[in-house]
Amino acid sequence: MSGGFPVDLILFAMVAAFLVLRLRSVLGRRTGFERPPREGPHPYDPRTARPAGEAEVPELPPPAPASTTRHVVPDPRTPTGQALARIKGVDPSFDPPSFLNGAEAAFRMVVDAFARGDRETLRALLADDVYGGFEGAITAREQAGETQRSEVRAMQEAGIESADLRGTVADVTVRFVSDQINLTTASDGSISAGAEAVTELTDIWTFQRDLRSSDPTWRLTATRSA
Repeated sequence: MSGGFPVDLILFAMVAAFLVLRLRSVLGRRTGFERPPREGPHPYDPRTARPAGEAEVPELPPPAPASTTRHVVPDPRTPTGQALARIKGVDPSFDPPSFLNGAEAAFRMVVDAFARGDRETLRALLADDVYGGFEGAITAREQAGETQRSEVRAMQEAGIESADLRGTVADVTVRFVSDQINLTTASDGSISAGAEAVTELTDIWTFQRDLRSSDPTWRLTATRSA
């Protein structure tokens, strides 16, 4: 091998830099509403490692489509806007538009997880008392042999209704307006509740987080229909 700098190392460094930038653009920043990680082999588990010299080309996810949801952030001069400013004073990383993006994603995840009976996802996103209500409904549905189908066909609006800060504990209430299909199917395949029709629904959800906690998750603490 000659004494010059190896060209292959330069090429590998360029490819690595491209992948890092690409992943950042696709994954974005954390909002605290992320889906819990699935169980699986550790990425550096020697039992699943490829033979030396065999490179694995990562398959990057496609960019997420631009959201068409109307996001509503209160005027900074309103009581709610001032409460949001106080939250940001405790946690400088708090950003209302980014929060609404995460809240919308959490709304979709919770609706989907409840329909599928995915207790793991619900446990990660819900406060204990709210989780208890969801889990009880799932258990009753399973015992009756029923199947739930819930689809968020479109999200029309997600807007911050109110906010509060008590010490370092923040509450932010969001109004969601969505088009959904919700129906429950009995064990014999008949529809026991709901319908195939798309219905506009308005839900008011409150998220809470201790801003000094190392856990970035905003957990759902209250739900109601408007």
